Amino acid sequence: MQRQRRRAALALGACLLAGPALAQTSDAATAEAEANDAPTTEASQAPSSDDGWPDLSEFLTKKYGFLPIVMPITEPAVGYGAAGGLVFLSSPLGGVRDGLGRPNITFVGGFGTENGSWGVLAADMRHWLDDRIQTLAALVYADVNLDFHGLGKDSVLNDSPLRYELGPKAVAVQARYRFGESLVWAGLRYAFAATEVSFDPSDEAAQLPAYDSSSNAGGLTAIVSYDSRNTIFTPTAGTYLEGSFGLFGKVLGGDDEFQRAGLVAIQYFPLPAAHVYFGVRGDASAALGDAPFYLNPFISLRGVPVMRYQGEEIAQAEAELRWQFWKRFSLVGFVGGGATWNDFENLDDTHGVVSGGGGFRYELARQYGLHAGVDIAFSPDTTAFYIQVGSAWMRP
Repeated sequence: MQRQRRRAALALGACLLAGPALAQTSDAATAEAEANDAPTTEASQAPSSDDGWPDLSEFLTKKYGFLPIVMPITEPAVGYGAAGGLVFLSSPLGGVRDGLGRPNITFVGGFGTENGSWGVLAADMRHWLDDRIQTLAALVYADVNLDFHGLGKDSVLNDSPLRYELGPKAVAVQARYRFGESLVWAGLRYAFAATEVSFDPSDEAAQLPAYDSSSNAGGLTAIVSYDSRNTIFTPTAGTYLEGSFGLFGKVLGGDDEFQRAGLVAIQYFPLPAAHVYFGVRGDASAALGDAPFYLNPFISLRGVPVMRYQGEEIAQAEAELRWQFWKRFSLVGFVGGGATWNDFENLDDTHGVVSGGGGFRYELARQYGLHAGVDIAFSPDTTAFYIQVGSAWMRP
C-alpha cells in the first residue's frame, strides 16, 4: 500500500520522522480504551454473544505476555511483501481506564518486500508516575529501494524518476509529560540516523540531487499534542491536534544544519443519519535549511505513491465518510488532495495531486472500536489497495 511505502521508505523516518507515529500507537491503546471504559461483557467474546459475529475483544482484553502481529505490504513502490513481529505487554489491554493504567509495550519485528527492501525494528514504550510521564525508545536498521521524483515541480524527474537505495541505522528516544488531568501532552524527542545513500549507476549525474553517500542526521524535536478521540483505532468522535518543531545540526550529532516543522489536525464526528461517521484530516510540514533530500516532507494520501510528491513545504487534506450499513459491516469513501512547493514566495510553482477511493470495514473488536478492511484508491499516478487495521490516519 502507498502508506506502507512511506513506512518503508522512511525506515529512517521511523526514528527521525515516525517517532511520533510510534508514540501515537502507544496513545492509541490508551485512547481507545478510554472510549470503551465500560466493563467487559460477554459481547467481547469470539464469537460475540450479542450478535454471533466473530469478535477479538475478549482476546485483546485478557491476553498478555506477547501477541504475534502480521501485516501484508501492498505498496506498489516497494512491491508486495509482509511485516510482522511480536508485541510484549506488561498487562491486559482491558486494564486501561480513563487514559490511565496503560500497559508498557515492547515491539520487535521487521518487514521485507519483493523489490529487495527490508528492515528490522525494536521499540519500547513505558509509563511512569501514575501515567504522568511516557517514554519511548526505538531502533531501526533497514535497506529500502525507492524512486526520486524531484522536489516540488520538476518536469524532468516527474516522468523519469531516479532509483535510489536508503540504508538507515537510526535510534530515537522520547519523553512526554501530561499536564494535570487534561488531555494535553508535551515533550521532546531526540533522533539520530546514519544513512547510506546510493543511486542507480545508469542515472545521469546531471539529474542527481545534492547528496552524500554517507551522512548523519541528529536532531531534537519539541512536541505538543491534544487528543480527545473516543478510540485510537477507528474513532467516531473527538479531536487530535499536534504541533512539532525540530532542530537538526552538528552539535546534535548530524552533518547538516536544518529545521523541520509540522502541524496536524484531525476531527471526527457522527452525522445525524444513523451509523454514519465523518472524519477530516489536514496537515502541513516544512523543512528549512540544508535538509537531506530524503528528509524533505512528502504528500501522504491513499492512492498517492509514497515520496512521489516531495517539496521543502507541503500541505494536504483528506476527508472520509463511513456508513455502518449492516451489523458489523461498513462502506467507506474518501477523497483528498495535497500540494508541494519549494519557496513560500513562489507558490505558483506548486505541484499538486488529488486522490480518492472507497472500501469496506468489518468491526473486528467491538469493545475497542477496532474496524479492519480494504481500501482501493485512485490517483493520476496509480491504482492501489490497502489493508487497513484501524484508522488510515493512525495517531497517538
